[in-house]
Order: sequence, then C-alpha cells, then structure tokens
Amino acid sequence: MNAPRCNDMDYISFLLVSPLVFTATEAARVQPVGPRSPAHDAFTRFLNRRNPDPNVLWQEVQPFVRPADGLLVLDDSVLDKFYARHMGLIGRFWSGKHKRVVQGIDLVSMLWTDGDILCPCDYRLVDPSQPKVTKNHHFQAMLKSAKERGFKPRCVLFDSWYSGLENLKAIREHEWSFLTQVRCNRHVNLDRQGNRPINEVAITASGTTVHLKGFGLVKAFRIEATNGHTEFWISNDLEMDEMTRLKEAEPAWGIEEYHRGLKQHCGVEGCQARRSRAQRNHIGLAIRAFVRLEVHRYRHGVTWFEAKMGLLRDGIRCLLAAPLPLASLPTA
Repeated sequence: MNAPRCNDMDYISFLLVSPLVFTATEAARVQPVGPRSPAHDAFTRFLNRRNPDPNVLWQEVQPFVRPADGLLVLDDSVLDKFYARHMGLIGRFWSGKHKRVVQGIDLVSMLWTDGDILCPCDYRLVDPSQPKVTKNHHFQAMLKSAKERGFKPRCVLFDSWYSGLENLKAIREHEWSFLTQVRCNRHVNLDRQGNRPINEVAITASGTTVHLKGFGLVKAFRIEATNGHTEFWISNDLEMDEMTRLKEAEPAWGIEEYHRGLKQHCGVEGCQARRSRAQRNHIGLAIRAFVRLEVHRYRHGVTWFEAKMGLLRDGIRCLLAAPLPLASLPTA
C-alpha cells in the first residue's frame, strides 16, 4: 500500500490559511505543485480512514494547562448544517445563536482557562443515531476523563442546561466545586419552609444558603441582569461570596469566544463530507488548528483574526508583486 500523501499537519495548515472554503477539493487545489502533491481523493481518504481520537488534542494542550488550578468550563454549540440531507451526525438542536431549533451537528466542549488562555481539553459530538447517549452523558464522561487526567479545578462552570441533579452529583463525587445558573422554577427549601421555586424564595445577591431539592445545601445568588431579567446562580461552595462568584463566572464567557473563533477562523462548520467519521476527523482537526491560533495569541498578543490575516497577506503580497491577468481589461 502506498504511503498517504497527506497527514494531520497538512490538513491543519490548510484550515489555518484557507479564508472561506474548507473542502477536500479546495485543499488539493492550494497544494504546492509537484509530483507528490495530494489530489482531493487523498484528503477524502484521509478524513474517512483516520481514527478520530480526542486524546491527541489533550496531548497537544497539556503543556499549557495547570490541572491543579484554573477553571473547567463546559458548554455545547451547534455547527450549522442547514442544507445537509445525507450527512452523518446531523440532527435538530436548540441553538443559542439563532434562538431556535436548527439543523446541525452538536459539539459539546470542555475548556480549561485561567483567565488568560483558552485551552480546549476535550470534546464530544452528539450522535442522533444513538438517542440514549445524550449531552448530559457526554458532560459526565468528560468530567470523568478530566478526573483521570489529574484535574483539580477551582471550580466547574456550566449553564442551566447542564444543571440537572445527576450532573451536580457527579461533580460532587469528584470532590469539586461547581457554579451554574438555574432556572427560576428550580425548587429549593429555605429554613425548612418547604420546597418552592427559587424565584419565590428570599434569595439575596450576596448569597443565601438553601437546600436544593434532591441534592443538599447550596449557596444561591439572585442577580438582577442589565437586560431586566433575574438570574439565579448556585454553588456547592457554601463559603462563596458575591465577589468570588463574579470572579469565577467572568472567565466562563471564554467558551463562547472559543466556539466563535472555532467557527470564524478554523472552518469547523465547512466540511462537506457525508460520513460521520470524516466529520469527526474534520472537527477534531479544526479544534487542533484553534489551539495553534490561541497559543500564538497567548505568546505574542496577536488576535486570531490578525494571525490569520497575516498568513493571507503574505500570499496576497506575492501575487501583487507580479502582474495579474485578471487585473487588466482585454483589448477590443
């Protein structure tokens, strides 16, 4: 069997420099001309034969992570696939971006951050063909994997979608603290007055200790948001105060920035392959491409956008140095 003509780094490099199109055909078109230049079939075979492995991602980000410090943030994001009809992993999921249920691929991510660097440590893809494996199962699996890797975060943060009792108990079993929002109808018990929705209980902004139904004692916070809505946060750290809650919650927004950067600069939504394995490989390689952009930003203070534009400018500069056929009008 002939050796493959493309590898992980070839594909990651293509994702980093391509501005718009992220198909196997485009990857072949931009390769340097030569007898060993891979055709589009080489990239297609590469995506379909490679074994998807999130552990490779962990090996690359491990040098930039301090497992005994920092925060673990978990959330999911829908990769838009509005017009896909026969593509693997496609399902209908709620999208926070579109504020409605849309068709796409659901990516569940776990991010480590110390407030300065964003390190995606693990990820899972929801497979609609396996309805018994939900986002919550992936959430718990990533927590278990983080525990096995020696993580001891200051806090685990996630939104209200993942604030179910099984997830909260899983974090408690790992002996970690969590901080999450809960919906206004979540039942708590204040001073043995009986279980009532949290929005009907006298919760203060500085924190009130209550009994969460089915779980135990938690510290609850009522926050009046600037948009007029009231937010409710809970933590199993009963010593947490409002300043600590704010300090821990602020870096959690980094996972939204991560998902945005992954889509805008790494082409994670751009793969047109039909098979599930090809989609898994493309998404995993796109995440590894993001790691390179983020490490470059962290070390040199260059934004993701500027780093990618810097690569494109070099190519544009070379083209402008020579006359372009398209730049001149044809003679009459």
